[in-house]
Amino acid sequence: MAKRDYYEVLEVAKNASEAELKKAYRRLAMKYHPDRNPGDADAENRFKEAKEAYEVLSDPRKRAAYDQFGHAGVEGAAGMGGRGRGGPGPDFADIFSDVFGDIFGGAAGARGGARVFRGADLRYTLELSLEEAVRGKEVQIQVPTLELCEACEGTGTRDGGKPDTCPTCHGHGDVRVQQGFFSIQQTCPRCQGTGTIVTDPCEKCHGRGRTQERKTLSVKVPAGVDTGDRIRLAGEGEPGENGGPPGDLYVQIAVRPHPIFVREGSDLRCEVPISIVIASLGGELEVPTLDGRVTLRIPAGTQSGKVFRIRGKGVVPVRGGPAGDLLCRVSVETPVNLTEKQRELLEQFGETLDAGGEKHNPKASSWLDGVKRFFEDLRF
Repeated sequence: MAKRDYYEVLEVAKNASEAELKKAYRRLAMKYHPDRNPGDADAENRFKEAKEAYEVLSDPRKRAAYDQFGHAGVEGAAGMGGRGRGGPGPDFADIFSDVFGDIFGGAAGARGGARVFRGADLRYTLELSLEEAVRGKEVQIQVPTLELCEACEGTGTRDGGKPDTCPTCHGHGDVRVQQGFFSIQQTCPRCQGTGTIVTDPCEKCHGRGRTQERKTLSVKVPAGVDTGDRIRLAGEGEPGENGGPPGDLYVQIAVRPHPIFVREGSDLRCEVPISIVIASLGGELEVPTLDGRVTLRIPAGTQSGKVFRIRGKGVVPVRGGPAGDLLCRVSVETPVNLTEKQRELLEQFGETLDAGGEKHNPKASSWLDGVKRFFEDLRF
């Protein structure tokens, strides 16, 4: 397969300066590095292609030979680590420590220089209804974030120029303080560990290199989430400093209270009021579920507080497993605003209950017996 033109690979003009070449290579290397694109063969090939192109074009002798004879003029020179017969070539340790220092766990370049810092993680609270949390959905959210300044491309300097090396730490980002026999290393107080200072700040970001923006993201909420669950969006946090990787965005789920149901794990609970007639004689009534209505059979003599379980009408957990149940707790409602006729009927009904004693009111009779024994014990 024929090789592409090196200038085309780096996306620069043929008269590009050394600084422009390095900037283009850094951008492509950050984009296509294998650690950022695991398992992506195309990205790995693009990374190797950009590395080879920069290795040739950053060396004056190799570049001159390439400009005159094309790929034939540098055959065998590319891929030699940047040092061959043509001259010293670029120092890739410097470039990779600058670009990938934080990826590989380093805080500074092999020769010192500005430290790279991973961007801060962000948190966003997403409120959902119970139905949305149970069924899942895709939502659009707007997140305030700090983005690299477009005017200076994150350098903080006017027109995207290069920041000056800090004169206090000479670009290392830290200084050594001698105290007697001990030498203590501290973060440079002038540049705060960046190794550079901005003397001609960008008008848009005022030298910070980042601006406050808002971005819209699509979040896929899986079915079954609950309050406290988090969805991680990798790389959607704040951008890193000095070429460091961005942080992550954590979407925190908060389910709003429901007017009917209360969730307990994979189960749902609800309160079902029933009349004293249905509680006494039994009957059927319709109760709501998240899938529609179902019929609940109430046996005769049901007491207030009785819990009926409807299988499979709860929630399917987000991590998998069977659906929970719907637990219906019945509450016998005392009638109010009675008419005279209703009062008379209830009084007659009450007289017949009293005549039956324990037969009709077993709990009341048992409770009254207990109270009687309690007062009898007090006499002694």
